[in-house]
Amino acid sequence: MRESSTTLPVIGAPEWEALRLAAVAAMRRAYAPYSKFKVGAAALTEDGRIISGCNVENAAYGVTLCAECNMIGELFATGGGKLHAFYCVDAGGTPLMPCGRCRQLLSEHRGSKMVLMTPGGIQTMEQVLPDAFGPHNL
Repeated sequence: MRESSTTLPVIGAPEWEALRLAAVAAMRRAYAPYSKFKVGAAALTEDGRIISGCNVENAAYGVTLCAECNMIGELFATGGGKLHAFYCVDAGGTPLMPCGRCRQLLSEHRGSKMVLMTPGGIQTMEQVLPDAFGPHNL
């Protein structure tokens, strides 16, 4: 992980590829018997760990867990910290944009310079969720 002269971190191709591979591996473990829409997510923490998660559906659809939710569970199960870079994929390995609920979840646990791989390229959390509600509002 390298820092540029700007305020945004420069995540190199090897780091993005490692995140993509971790997201694809997580997606392959997804439990999606109803929608058949498997999702995997992976993130690089500020301390250099790669964490991941997959979606886990439930017959009671409202209690289905998104890949991002499970990834945040792994974040805390492995020592906590803040997210630095994020990648989410579908069954074809194509980048996905997190839903609104998951954007809020990611925002809550992001580092100050977090970036996301999106279908439109690399974006900041502020671009993905402008004017986010968070701990500073409480």
